[in-house]
Amino acid sequence: MNKVPVFVKVDDYKDIVDVVALMREKISQAKFLLDKIAEVKAKEDAELAEWSHDLEEIENRISTIDRSLLEHSE
Repeated sequence: MNKVPVFVKVDDYKDIVDVVALMREKISQAKFLLDKIAEVKAKEDAELAEWSHDLEEIENRISTIDRSLLEHSE
């Protein structure tokens, strides 16, 4: 396939270069925001895991208390 030169007006070329630069900037901002969202999600997941663990502990303690009360009532 032969490469054919493309002729573009200088003003159009500058506009295209500006648009491409703006697109690169927007992509960079989107990546930054995506990283921040992932960071927040990781913290949220860790917090939820901790809450789940705490609930399991509470459930185990209540079961222990319940068994203890049943043993003493018999």
